[in-house]
Amino acid sequence: MFRMEISELVRTLLVKRGIIDPKETEDFLNPDYDLHTHDPFLLEGMERAVSRMLAAIAQGDRIAIYADFDCDGIPGAAVLSDFLKKIRHENFEVYLPHRDREGYGFHKEAVTQLAERGTSLIITVDVGTTAVESVKHAKELGIDVIITDHHEIPLAGGRTLPDAYAVLNPKLCPPAGGYPFRDLCGAAMAFKLAQATLVEGRRRGIPSFSAIPFGWEKWLLDLVAIATIADMVPLSGENRALVLFGLKVLRKTQRPGLLALFNRLRVRPADLTEDDVGFLIAPRVNAASRMGEPDLALRLLTTQDPNEAEVLAANLDRLNTRRKGVVSGVVRQAKKNVRERFSQHERVVVLGNPDWRPAILGLAANSIMEERGGVVCLWGRDVNGNLKGSCRSDGSVSIAELFANSGEALTEYGGHAHSGGFSVSHENVHTLGEVLAKAASLLTVTESRKGKETYDALASLSEISPILFKEVSRLAPFGVGNPKPVFQVRDVVITDMRRFGRDEAHIELRLECRRTGVRARAFDFFRSPEGFTHTPASGAEAKILATIERDSFRGGLALRLMDVLPAH
Repeated sequence: MFRMEISELVRTLLVKRGIIDPKETEDFLNPDYDLHTHDPFLLEGMERAVSRMLAAIAQGDRIAIYADFDCDGIPGAAVLSDFLKKIRHENFEVYLPHRDREGYGFHKEAVTQLAERGTSLIITVDVGTTAVESVKHAKELGIDVIITDHHEIPLAGGRTLPDAYAVLNPKLCPPAGGYPFRDLCGAAMAFKLAQATLVEGRRRGIPSFSAIPFGWEKWLLDLVAIATIADMVPLSGENRALVLFGLKVLRKTQRPGLLALFNRLRVRPADLTEDDVGFLIAPRVNAASRMGEPDLALRLLTTQDPNEAEVLAANLDRLNTRRKGVVSGVVRQAKKNVRERFSQHERVVVLGNPDWRPAILGLAANSIMEERGGVVCLWGRDVNGNLKGSCRSDGSVSIAELFANSGEALTEYGGHAHSGGFSVSHENVHTLGEVLAKAASLLTVTESRKGKETYDALASLSEISPILFKEVSRLAPFGVGNPKPVFQVRDVVITDMRRFGRDEAHIELRLECRRTGVRARAFDFFRSPEGFTHTPASGAEAKILATIERDSFRGGLALRLMDVLPAH
């Protein structure tokens, strides 16, 4: 058996992740695509879905890809769009609901529009598990629906799955399902459908399928990686393999839109990491729908025209800049209201304003949650006068469980453990805070690391080096379920502190080791000095909790602060 050379640091970090067994260690550090991804036909309903897909393709039927408007649904739509183009099926369209006018979900009105355009098959991406009425409406109009989704399946209280032609969801449990990995994102489910259809098309000897080189579908993994990182599903199990190999594809991508975006953002494709996806690429894809133009992001991911790609990348970047300004204004106002109305020990914060745009409230809620922990829910009014909002959690309370235990307070809701969206009536919005606080009090609380002196290993400033970074990077890609290792850096003096960025929302500290004189810079984003356990002050001795990251703007390595603690 192959034995890896593993440093003591890496072994320690693996143990902290519960990885001790030699085979588990090998699998984690060296994922194998064939061994660590699962057969798509293990998904309940896949054979039926593939048969319907192939029938539509053979008959030249009009297919509609109905995708959510976020950076999971849009890449998933691009996966199926690329696939249909590759097999030369041109009679299809992609429908992205407008975030403000329509909101999240599979809507009956959209189904009616698609029927009027001659659609006979709708494939959903990242949406549809709870859309009983819309699927029924489609059936009445003679349209078959294949649902590909990954959201929780709320079957309590007599609720049932939609009567779709097929429902593909990794969270379906035996006997209805039982896929080996529950945490695939929406785009990964779209990929599984494309992958399975390609396999069966080849098996049947269909010429347009047989002409496609074996392994071609792996070029779609760039889109799957973007979505998996952006949707914050656990980067463990199959997701770890999909993202690891997806990042390899991204570093070699020939998509003109992504290359134009990389160039605009000064990202070197060969050095691209999950951080670049999470902090640079995904926000710009999401900005398209948040600012009312979701089709821009889809076109960026699918265009083959370099000139169009440059225009699209510039437009998305401008939209993202505008989005930052809008979010910043809401965050300032919301934080002021939180300080005035909520004590630090309250686990659930609910705030709203009819002037706030629901499309950007998830970002604002996340900013407040990062500062204070717990659950933060913000609501606003959309262009149709409906009250909609977003919630973010530090993991101590599951948003999905919170919504499920809120009784009749919400008219619509959906989400995961860490994030979710909801609609609320004008009558119930006044008591929403009380209802969610009561629901949270009845749930099991998972202890959050926030505000606690927790770290994975010790390091001095002189040990923060490319060698250490290389060792830590063996555990990448990092994300939910596999967080970046946190180091406690001791014997540090803060020599300077400055705030920078829009509204001075970020912090930079200059650090110096007392014993060796080694200096370093540390950053934290969207954090005020008061947000640390111990307020940073020039000349003060401190211990720093930090991750180690490559400073892509200035070269070298930089610390990203987790916390500042008083020196002992």
